[in-house]
Amino acid sequence: MVRWEVALVFIEFVVPLVAEWKIGLMAALLVALVFAGIRLHHRPTAVGAAILFAILMSQV
Repeated sequence: MVRWEVALVFIEFVVPLVAEWKIGLMAALLVALVFAGIRLHHRPTAVGAAILFAILMSQV
């Protein structure tokens, strides 16, 4: 019984941290893609990555 409660507390603590880490990684990749699209003069890539970044940040 105690092990089950400890496992649940651990899961409740770790799952949000992993989710935040994945969102942070995705945000960093999208920002890099925006700058790469601007640098390479490829407007659809930059705009698409910027839109996805805005959507991702609005979900957080």
